[in-house]
Amino acid sequence: MRTGCYDTISMTMNSTNTSHCPFAEEWDWLHTMQPGYILAISVLGILGNVFVLLVFCLHKKACTVAEIYLSNLAAADLLLVSCLPFWAVNVANGFNWPFGSLLCRLVNVGIKMNAYCSIYFLVLVSVDRYVALVHTMSHGRMRRPSYAKLGCLLVWSFGLLLGTPTMLFRAVKWVPDFEVTACFLDYPSPKMELVFNVTLIMFGFAIPVSVISYCTCQIIQALKNQAMERFNTEHTERKATLLVLSVLLAFLLCWVPFHLVTALDVLLRAADISGCNLSNSLDICNQVFTYLAFFNSVLNPVLYVIVGKNFRKKVMEVKKLTMAVLWNHLKYMSMSDNLKQDPETPGEPWVSDL
Repeated sequence: MRTGCYDTISMTMNSTNTSHCPFAEEWDWLHTMQPGYILAISVLGILGNVFVLLVFCLHKKACTVAEIYLSNLAAADLLLVSCLPFWAVNVANGFNWPFGSLLCRLVNVGIKMNAYCSIYFLVLVSVDRYVALVHTMSHGRMRRPSYAKLGCLLVWSFGLLLGTPTMLFRAVKWVPDFEVTACFLDYPSPKMELVFNVTLIMFGFAIPVSVISYCTCQIIQALKNQAMERFNTEHTERKATLLVLSVLLAFLLCWVPFHLVTALDVLLRAADISGCNLSNSLDICNQVFTYLAFFNSVLNPVLYVIVGKNFRKKVMEVKKLTMAVLWNHLKYMSMSDNLKQDPETPGEPWVSDL
């Protein structure tokens, strides 16, 4: 079995079965760059996704079905970027995990949940756009906020279920070959590892991407129908759909390389194909594509602002509301100060000017 790479999502490091392949020179600059890159993603992602959630939560109008899905996507991204600083410290510490066994499990469950909840929120938003544009006559009955909230609850539960192997098998152990106390996936057997990995690839990538691809093709075909532009309602749906398509495209560009490398790694393990050059190449690709995938959590808030006209409108309305609240608060504070300085205020000494 080839060497593991202490990554954050799917690769494993079996301390009892590790081959003695020397690290490639590329690992040096990867390890040097990773902590700063991870922290930058964390800071930008936290700021951006908190901003998105505040806009959706503070806006006076109730969220639409699509906005419910996108706000949950922002929450999943926020969960991810909140977990990444732990890994930045871990990498900077030479992969000696300093936070204990419990955080080893919880942090990685949070990262795992982002990977799978994100794609299923996009499945929901794809189906929502498909129903809104392709089945326009029946979408009123199917697209209800209560159904959307229930769907989001099911996605969070399913994401937690897919994170079960991480909760069960993540462990902090001493690895003699690397002389570190590492946080890594320690499956009881290679067969169990293969079963879990194939299950996660199927339910965490292949099936949802197939649904997204079908819905996207149908949505694009519907957008080509010029008759839809005659109705204002459908025109509004078109604007929301453009944002959704942008988010879908960004997600696929960021996450597909990671999932493909993960699937290739699983296939090679199942076929018992190994080799130092192959091992180092796959490990390096996994690292690079992992952090490309994490960049998606920073990219989404930017897309909301650039592409989402309705979102920008909400931002301006929330800004006006916030300014009005601050102005009223300042007026209240000013009035309170004036009352304190009023000579007729009880408890203050009063001296006549006469």
